[in-house]
Amino acid sequence: MNGSSAPGRRLPRSVRRAAAAVVPVALAATALTAAGSPAQAGEQPRKPSYPVGGVADGVRNFLLSPNAVTGVNDWSCKPSAEHPNPVVLVHGTNVNLGANWVKMGPTLANEGHCVYAFNYGMGSPFDLGGRVGGLTGIAKSAETMSAFVDKVLASTGAKKVNVLGHSQGGMMPNYYIKRLGGAKKVDRLVALAPTNHGTTLNGLVNLGHALGLMGLVNGAFDHLNLQGLKDQEEGSDFQKALFADGDTVPGVRYTVIATKNDRVSTPYSQGFLQGDNVRNIVVQDQCPKNPVGHVGLFTDGPTTQDVVNALGADKPDFKPSCEDYGLPF
Repeated sequence: MNGSSAPGRRLPRSVRRAAAAVVPVALAATALTAAGSPAQAGEQPRKPSYPVGGVADGVRNFLLSPNAVTGVNDWSCKPSAEHPNPVVLVHGTNVNLGANWVKMGPTLANEGHCVYAFNYGMGSPFDLGGRVGGLTGIAKSAETMSAFVDKVLASTGAKKVNVLGHSQGGMMPNYYIKRLGGAKKVDRLVALAPTNHGTTLNGLVNLGHALGLMGLVNGAFDHLNLQGLKDQEEGSDFQKALFADGDTVPGVRYTVIATKNDRVSTPYSQGFLQGDNVRNIVVQDQCPKNPVGHVGLFTDGPTTQDVVNALGADKPDFKPSCEDYGLPF
């Protein structure tokens, strides 16, 4: 057999020189292909893609996953330059983090936020084995929040957090911010139908006062370790003390998102805050046909879009798409 490929024969010098020049280039090209081109190398890492849940998932999580929800509490997460503040989620009364944040938790994680959540206000005879939170005294719950925020800051290396809360979870952080030093650690507070300034519970509190029954009711709340319910009443000692020195503190940006169809935090406008750096939003002003109620905000499409904006670009003229409405109660 003749030719340069025959075994035992050296390749011509010209061929060997060409190979010496070409092989390193080919290897470099292979490495760039694996790692990405120079232009790609400077791009932001691809955002995660967590499945986003709905109402049925919320019900399931309430029962089976009260302490966990997709995309939340990844303690290896490090904040990006785009979203330097981790987001802390604060659930409402009578629920838990697994149920309350089944949609907004993974949605925010998919946006590139480091997202965390905790349960609080457990310990009453009615917490159903750690499934029903927000029942005990709010001041104590705020202490739970304070310790959790410190844990998040230590884990992520961030200087401040953003907070998203629903119902009591939108009001309770005010106590943390105003009374427990949280003003130095919170950049933004976004509250969904918060019980700021208390609630009449669709008139039941007013009826109780008119009938002279509130002393008996509140005594029962104290006896059963349900002070969190008493603290949220319109005119309660807790509410008067919390907002006696104003609604807000300097340095924190506030967004309140309310629905006219609220039958829990009533009147709905009572949840609004007054002060600098406050934006109060009524979802029906954006989407007049939106039937969403107090509970339904947790999966409401326009509300979720408003939350993403408030914790992201924070455009004051943002208008959500009017679709995928939440439950009407």
